[in-house]
Amino acid sequence: MRHIKVSILLVVVFILFFAVSCKKKNDSGPTQTAPSNLTVTAVPSTNGSGTVAFSAVATNAVSYDYEFGDGAILTVASGVTNYQYTLVGTNTFTVTVTAKSSSGLTLKKSIQVTVNVVASAPGLIWSEEFNTDGAPNAAKWGYDLGAGGWGNNEQQYYTSRAENAVVLNGVLKITAIKEAYSGSAYTSARLLSKDKFSFKYGKIEVRAKLPAGGGTWPAIWMLGNNISTTPWPACGEIDIMEHVGNQLNKIYATLHHPGHSGGNGDGSTTIIPDATTAFHSYIMEWSATSIKFYVDTQLFYTFANNASLPFNQNFFVILNMAMGGNFGGAIDPAFTSASMEIDYVRVYQ
Repeated sequence: MRHIKVSILLVVVFILFFAVSCKKKNDSGPTQTAPSNLTVTAVPSTNGSGTVAFSAVATNAVSYDYEFGDGAILTVASGVTNYQYTLVGTNTFTVTVTAKSSSGLTLKKSIQVTVNVVASAPGLIWSEEFNTDGAPNAAKWGYDLGAGGWGNNEQQYYTSRAENAVVLNGVLKITAIKEAYSGSAYTSARLLSKDKFSFKYGKIEVRAKLPAGGGTWPAIWMLGNNISTTPWPACGEIDIMEHVGNQLNKIYATLHHPGHSGGNGDGSTTIIPDATTAFHSYIMEWSATSIKFYVDTQLFYTFANNASLPFNQNFFVILNMAMGGNFGGAIDPAFTSASMEIDYVRVYQ
């Protein structure tokens, strides 16, 4: 009996030892597996926005940490994300992706991505769309009034009448009329944004259709804000567009400044076939180093600006139509009336 009791006791001890051993093995939990096979791809945009489409994939990964190389860090569960770089120019960044498993184990991979970021387009700061019929907006435009030739022996008398300046059907019409008026043989209008709006540097775009007829002289131009204290040409003049009916379809861009007044201005010309029958955009881009002139998308003159010139201050906008004079030339005896039509004026910075 004693031997039997000892045997039973040994069996019980063995069972207990086996049970404890199994329990310890089960307590270790599931096997921890690190991510593997990590691949990272990057597809930069080609539009200059700086946006890159990233994708990361790894076996056993549940999330991905992106370090974009410019200080930004982002965690993405799916591994797929878009990121926009902002440093202007073409730059190469080292992008590091860390794949994480559910147990916190990680795998890293770095790639190089080259990104092109174009400087942001200038924003619209002022515009006149001419969408309200009637007189031009008095909050944006004033008038030069009277005769006297304006220094160029012009033949018109400038008025503020609707006959000479009116907004109709989405355009401003500046109309020169052959009529006797206060001692002049013609009337017209000259609108200006002086004391209402001016700007320094940026881009101005004016979409217009020009008048035909010998002697017509429409202009889209600018003068320095300091003209009251600094007489022309020291104040500076920027002629964005001039056209004379005696030289049909020839567009002038000119700058006047000390030593370059009258016919000695700096500028150039371009020919467009339908200046008087179709609308075109007349554009000037202006910085501290250059002033560029376009018709639509065609650059036709670049002027080198510098700190010694008067083109580094605020300028205001002028829209007018003269008749005859030193530049407009002989007026066609058959002329009765003609209009410059302006769709909009937009200024960007």
